[in-house]
Amino acid sequence: MIVAVLLACSAGILIGISRQINGRLSLSTSPLIASFWNHVVGFAFLTVLGLALGGLLPEGVGQVPWYDYLGGPIGVVFVAAGSWVIARIGAVNTALMMIGGQMVSSVLLDLALSVPTALLPTGLGVALVLAGIALSQGKRRS
Repeated sequence: MIVAVLLACSAGILIGISRQINGRLSLSTSPLIASFWNHVVGFAFLTVLGLALGGLLPEGVGQVPWYDYLGGPIGVVFVAAGSWVIARIGAVNTALMMIGGQMVSSVLLDLALSVPTALLPTGLGVALVLAGIALSQGKRRS
Protein backbone atom coordinates (compact mmCIF):
# COMPACT_ATOMS: atom_id res chain seq x y z
CA MET A 1 0.00 0.00 0.00
CA ILE A 2 2.88 2.36 0.76
CA VAL A 3 4.25 1.89 -2.77
CA ALA A 4 0.87 2.85 -4.26
CA VAL A 5 0.66 5.97 -2.08
CA LEU A 6 4.21 6.97 -2.99
CA LEU A 7 3.47 6.46 -6.70
CA ALA A 8 0.32 8.58 -6.40
CA CYS A 9 2.20 11.35 -4.59
CA SER A 10 5.04 11.34 -7.10
CA ALA A 11 2.52 11.42 -9.97
CA GLY A 12 0.89 14.48 -8.40
CA ILE A 13 4.25 16.20 -8.02
CA LEU A 14 5.20 15.42 -11.62
CA ILE A 15 1.85 16.71 -12.89
CA GLY A 16 2.37 19.94 -10.96
CA ILE A 17 5.86 20.35 -12.40
CA SER A 18 4.57 19.62 -15.90
CA ARG A 19 1.84 22.25 -15.57
CA GLN A 20 4.35 24.81 -14.32
CA ILE A 21 6.70 24.11 -17.23
CA ASN A 22 3.81 24.30 -19.72
CA GLY A 23 2.65 27.58 -18.16
CA ARG A 24 6.14 29.10 -18.43
CA LEU A 25 6.54 27.85 -21.98
CA SER A 26 3.12 29.27 -22.81
CA LEU A 27 4.25 32.70 -21.60
CA SER A 28 7.28 32.71 -23.88
CA THR A 29 5.58 31.13 -26.90
CA SER A 30 1.86 30.29 -26.99
CA PRO A 31 -0.46 27.75 -25.32
CA LEU A 32 -0.66 25.69 -28.52
CA ILE A 33 3.11 25.46 -28.86
CA ALA A 34 3.40 24.53 -25.17
CA SER A 35 0.77 21.82 -25.69
CA PHE A 36 2.57 20.60 -28.82
CA TRP A 37 5.90 20.18 -27.02
CA ASN A 38 4.18 18.59 -24.03
CA HIS A 39 2.69 15.94 -26.30
CA VAL A 40 5.85 15.42 -28.40
CA VAL A 41 7.98 14.80 -25.30
CA GLY A 42 5.30 12.59 -23.73
CA PHE A 43 4.85 10.59 -26.92
CA ALA A 44 8.58 10.06 -27.34
CA PHE A 45 9.03 9.02 -23.69
CA LEU A 46 6.08 6.62 -23.69
CA THR A 47 7.11 5.12 -27.04
CA VAL A 48 10.63 4.41 -25.77
CA LEU A 49 9.19 3.01 -22.54
CA GLY A 50 6.72 0.83 -24.46
CA LEU A 51 9.46 -0.49 -26.75
CA ALA A 52 11.77 -1.18 -23.80
CA LEU A 53 9.15 -2.93 -21.66
CA GLY A 54 7.22 -4.53 -24.51
CA GLY A 55 3.52 -4.34 -25.18
CA LEU A 56 3.56 -1.09 -27.14
CA LEU A 57 0.63 -2.33 -29.23
CA PRO A 58 -1.41 -4.81 -27.19
CA GLU A 59 -3.50 -7.56 -28.74
CA GLY A 60 -6.96 -6.50 -29.86
CA VAL A 61 -6.01 -2.86 -30.44
CA GLY A 62 -7.81 -3.02 -33.80
CA GLN A 63 -11.12 -3.87 -32.14
CA VAL A 64 -11.17 -0.76 -29.94
CA PRO A 65 -14.21 1.46 -30.71
CA TRP A 66 -13.35 4.71 -32.51
CA TYR A 67 -14.71 6.91 -29.72
CA ASP A 68 -12.16 5.51 -27.28
CA TYR A 69 -9.54 7.50 -29.19
CA LEU A 70 -11.28 10.83 -28.46
CA GLY A 71 -9.23 11.09 -25.28
CA GLY A 72 -6.23 12.22 -27.34
CA PRO A 73 -7.83 15.32 -28.87
CA ILE A 74 -9.55 16.12 -25.58
CA GLY A 75 -6.15 15.87 -23.86
CA VAL A 76 -4.61 18.27 -26.36
CA VAL A 77 -7.34 20.83 -25.68
CA PHE A 78 -7.03 20.27 -21.91
CA VAL A 79 -3.25 20.81 -21.89
CA ALA A 80 -3.47 23.87 -24.16
CA ALA A 81 -6.25 25.37 -22.02
CA GLY A 82 -4.27 24.61 -18.86
CA SER A 83 -1.19 26.30 -20.27
CA TRP A 84 -3.26 29.35 -21.17
CA VAL A 85 -5.05 29.51 -17.80
CA ILE A 86 -1.91 29.00 -15.65
CA ALA A 87 -0.28 32.00 -17.31
CA ARG A 88 -3.29 34.16 -16.40
CA ILE A 89 -4.52 33.05 -12.97
CA GLY A 90 -1.57 31.12 -11.54
CA ALA A 91 -0.88 27.48 -10.75
CA VAL A 92 -2.71 27.32 -7.42
CA ASN A 93 -5.94 28.80 -8.75
CA THR A 94 -5.73 26.58 -11.82
CA ALA A 95 -5.31 23.51 -9.61
CA LEU A 96 -8.30 24.58 -7.48
CA MET A 97 -10.39 25.12 -10.59
CA MET A 98 -9.45 21.70 -11.98
CA ILE A 99 -10.11 19.88 -8.70
CA GLY A 100 -13.47 21.61 -8.29
CA GLY A 101 -14.41 20.87 -11.89
CA GLN A 102 -13.47 17.22 -11.52
CA MET A 103 -15.48 16.88 -8.30
CA VAL A 104 -18.61 18.48 -9.74
CA SER A 105 -18.28 16.64 -13.06
CA SER A 106 -17.84 13.27 -11.38
CA VAL A 107 -20.93 13.78 -9.23
CA LEU A 108 -22.98 14.89 -12.24
CA LEU A 109 -21.69 11.92 -14.27
CA ASP A 110 -22.58 9.51 -11.45
CA LEU A 111 -26.09 10.98 -11.30
CA ALA A 112 -26.49 10.85 -15.09
CA LEU A 113 -25.37 7.19 -15.21
CA SER A 114 -27.53 6.27 -12.20
CA VAL A 115 -24.52 5.11 -10.18
CA PRO A 116 -25.65 4.38 -6.63
CA THR A 117 -24.22 7.16 -4.45
CA ALA A 118 -24.89 8.57 -1.03
CA LEU A 119 -26.29 11.92 -2.13
CA LEU A 120 -25.91 13.78 1.17
CA PRO A 121 -22.17 13.10 1.73
CA THR A 122 -21.44 13.60 -1.97
CA GLY A 123 -23.31 16.90 -2.07
CA LEU A 124 -21.63 17.99 1.15
CA GLY A 125 -18.20 17.16 -0.30
CA VAL A 126 -18.88 19.19 -3.44
CA ALA A 127 -20.23 22.07 -1.36
CA LEU A 128 -17.10 22.05 0.82
CA VAL A 129 -14.78 22.05 -2.20
CA LEU A 130 -16.69 24.92 -3.82
CA ALA A 131 -16.78 26.82 -0.51
CA GLY A 132 -13.01 26.37 -0.16
CA ILE A 133 -12.47 27.72 -3.66
CA ALA A 134 -14.74 30.69 -2.93
CA LEU A 135 -12.97 31.40 0.37
CA SER A 136 -9.54 31.28 -1.24
CA GLN A 137 -10.70 33.71 -3.91
CA GLY A 138 -12.18 36.05 -1.30
CA LYS A 139 -8.91 36.21 0.65
CA ARG A 140 -6.93 36.88 -2.50
CA ARG A 141 -9.08 39.87 -3.55
CA SER A 142 -8.84 41.70 -0.22
